[in-house]
Amino acid sequence: MNWVRFLPVFVLFALASLAFYLRLDTYLSIETLKANRDALRELVAQYGPIAAVVYVALYTLATALSLPGAVIITLAGDFLFGATLGTFLTVIGATVGATVLFLVARSAFGSSLRARAGPFLARMADGFSQNAFNYLLFLRLVPAFPFWAVNLAPALLGMKLKDFVAATFLGIIPATAVFSTFGASLAEVFDRGDNIELRSVLSPQLLGALVALGLLALLPVFLRRGKSS
Repeated sequence: MNWVRFLPVFVLFALASLAFYLRLDTYLSIETLKANRDALRELVAQYGPIAAVVYVALYTLATALSLPGAVIITLAGDFLFGATLGTFLTVIGATVGATVLFLVARSAFGSSLRARAGPFLARMADGFSQNAFNYLLFLRLVPAFPFWAVNLAPALLGMKLKDFVAATFLGIIPATAVFSTFGASLAEVFDRGDNIELRSVLSPQLLGALVALGLLALLPVFLRRGKSS
């Protein structure tokens, strides 16, 4: 039955609608984290590994549902678990959540869209699939593209699952590590009462470095094209 492949889409849509109806995104703020920091730290100290698993599960769900506030969740993870463990847990949660959305979109729309695609979309899909890992790695490294859109596009263009997972996992590490360093120092920032501006985390120099990493990821594509021309 064709409708079965759309069932995961309906489930994700229903959960996302419920989250927005309950306005859960309003709780994803620096102010909420600051007001509940002591209680959250006590929970992490008390439950340890269980708290880490819950954090990964929440990050996975937020990513799969494409809820806003991923940066706040990242900072909370680093604040609660430290920069190193926080980065690892965040990368795992984001990768699993992105993979869930990728698989749902691919199973529901990927094959039918490619079957009905015109010549232009077919050529674009072929070109993307030949260098899919490098293209996606670039999109992940450069934090200028919506995370949810980068999850969906490869699914519709027929990217292989293993390439998607690998490029996502590796590509989100640098930016996550940057936010992790900032998030791990939030306790001192809260104690000083300083104002927090997330825009200051990604300075122009840092953005330039991430763009350079992204271009480096595309280097194999340029080299292959040079040899074929």
